Amino acid sequence: MTFSTLGLAPPLLNAVAALGYTEPTAIQSAAIPAALRGDDVLGAAQTGSGKTAAFVLPLLQALLARRHAGHGPRPLHGLVLAPTRELAAQVGEVIRSLAEQLPAPVKVVTAFGGVSINPQMMALRGGADIVVATPGRLLDLVEHNALKLDQVATLVLDEADRLLDMGFADEVNRILALLPVARQSLFFSATFPPAVQTLAQRMLRQPVRAEVASTPDTAPDIAQHAILVDEPRRVQLLRHLILENGWERVMVFVATKYAADHVADKLRRNGIHAEAFHADHSQGARSTMLADFKVSHIRVLVATDVAARGIDIAQLPVVVNFDLPRSPADYTHRIGRTGRAGASGLALSFVSAATEAHFRLIESRQKIRVPREQVAGFEPAPRAAPAAHAATDTVNGGVKGKRKSKKDKLREAAAAAQAKGD
Repeated sequence: MTFSTLGLAPPLLNAVAALGYTEPTAIQSAAIPAALRGDDVLGAAQTGSGKTAAFVLPLLQALLARRHAGHGPRPLHGLVLAPTRELAAQVGEVIRSLAEQLPAPVKVVTAFGGVSINPQMMALRGGADIVVATPGRLLDLVEHNALKLDQVATLVLDEADRLLDMGFADEVNRILALLPVARQSLFFSATFPPAVQTLAQRMLRQPVRAEVASTPDTAPDIAQHAILVDEPRRVQLLRHLILENGWERVMVFVATKYAADHVADKLRRNGIHAEAFHADHSQGARSTMLADFKVSHIRVLVATDVAARGIDIAQLPVVVNFDLPRSPADYTHRIGRTGRAGASGLALSFVSAATEAHFRLIESRQKIRVPREQVAGFEPAPRAAPAAHAATDTVNGGVKGKRKSKKDKLREAAAAAQAKGD
C-alpha cells in the first residue's frame, strides 16, 4: 500500500513526499482511511509506529474540506490532547511540517503548563485551526476566555493511557463536557489498560479498531539485556559501559527527580557530560536540553518517566533502565525511545537482588524473557544463604526464632516486676 491509495489529497501527498515518507506504516494504513471517512477510530500500536501521522493527516484533510470563506475568527477545527509538554510540542511540530504544502496557512497553537500563559493567549487571538494542549493548560485557557471548544470538529487523545495514568481523568472529563456531541474522536495509544478501555467505550461511537499487534515483522529492532549488578555499583557500571562502548548518546531512566540529579552529577564528576531531565526544570530548560541531546552536545540524559513518552530522537543507540520502571507499560515506552523509524537499538536494565522479582513480573506481563548478563569487574556479591534451621518471617521481615514474641516480652516484664517487688 502507498500513501496515494489511502485517499489523501494531493497537497498532503506532496507533504509526505517532502518529508521523505515512502510508504505508510501498518497503523497509518489501518487508521487513515477510516478517519478520512469520518469514523471514530481506536488506534493501538507500539511506540515508534507512526501513530502521530496517522491522526495528523486525516485531521489536516478534514480541515481542507471545512475551510470557511470570510475573514472572521477561525473556528477551532481540531483539538489534540497530550499528556506531557514534550509530546504536545512534538505533535505541534509534526502538524506544522505536514501543513507546509497546503494551499493556505494552517494556524497551529501549542499550549502547556510550566511557562507563562500570556504568549499562548496572544497566539490564540483571532482563533486557531488546531490546538495541541495538555489538559490543565487547556482548561486554564478556556477559563480565561482565550478559546472556545463548542465548534471542535475532531478530538484526538494521544497517548491516552498516559493521560489517565498521570491523573488527568477529571480534566479530560471536564473537557469532554465542553465539546460538541457531534464530533469525530480519534483515540490513540500504545497500551489499553481497563481505565482507558472504559473511557474509549464512553467517548467513541462505533469506532473502527485500528490495532497493529507487535509481531517479529512489526516490532522495533531492540535488543534487550538485563545486567546483574549490586545497587551501589550502578553508577560505576554505567560509566564503564558508556566509555567501553563509545556511546555518543545515552538516555538513562531513573525513578525520581533526586535520582536524576544525583546520577547526572556523579557522571559529570567522572568526566561525562550528563544532564538531569525532569519536571522541576522549566519548559525552556527542558527544550534546550532535548535540542542539545539530539545533536550530541549532551552525551547522557538522565530522565524520569516524563521522557518516556512522545520524545522522538533519531538514531538514539541505547536506553538504560538504571532504576526499573513501576509498570510493564512504562518499560515498553522507555525502551521505545530507541529502535525508532526502522533503526536498531539496545535496551539495558540494571537488575539487583532486590529488584529481580519485579523484573520477572515485567517479563511475565510483556511475555518476554530477557537474558541475564554480568560485566567483568562488576559481578554482584554472593548472597549469604539463610541458616538451615531459620524460617523466614515474611510478615515482619525478620527470621523466626531470632526475635522475642509478645508473650515472651510480657513474661519477662512480669518476672522483672516480681523480682523488683521481692
